[in-house]
Amino acid sequence: MDAEALVRPVVEGAGLELVEVSYHGPRAHRILRITVDREGGVDLETIATISEKLARRLDLEDFGEGSYRLEVSSPGLERPLRAPAQFARCVGRQVEVRTVEPVGGSSVHVGTLVAADDRAIDVEVDGVVRRIGHRQVASARTVVDWAAELKGTHA
Repeated sequence: MDAEALVRPVVEGAGLELVEVSYHGPRAHRILRITVDREGGVDLETIATISEKLARRLDLEDFGEGSYRLEVSSPGLERPLRAPAQFARCVGRQVEVRTVEPVGGSSVHVGTLVAADDRAIDVEVDGVVRRIGHRQVASARTVVDWAAELKGTHA
């Protein structure tokens, strides 16, 4: 059984969203990295609790070939965006979207995510809204204005 199929019910049962699962590294030093989130973010206590539940589930299912290290975390402030639901939750936030081919004359779009649906996202860049289909997105992430964050103001 794959890692995602094992951890998804535990994560969702705890009221969290499973953002990403990766299992990699050389055989003697494999890392199972699980990223979870929820509306309003997750705190350290939540990470610790879900880590314990996941470790028990993985042990019960005899997951992995040999030893591995389990790492559970939140996506952080500058988080990757992949699924339509993740984009929808970030409407109104600053994003950086890289496209497979140029859209509106550019392959890099930094601006405000103004809309998102199952087919596409709308990013306002310098006053112009660019509609970008999900299939056109090579990578996307939220962007934090660190100067404003450090001053305690939000632009």
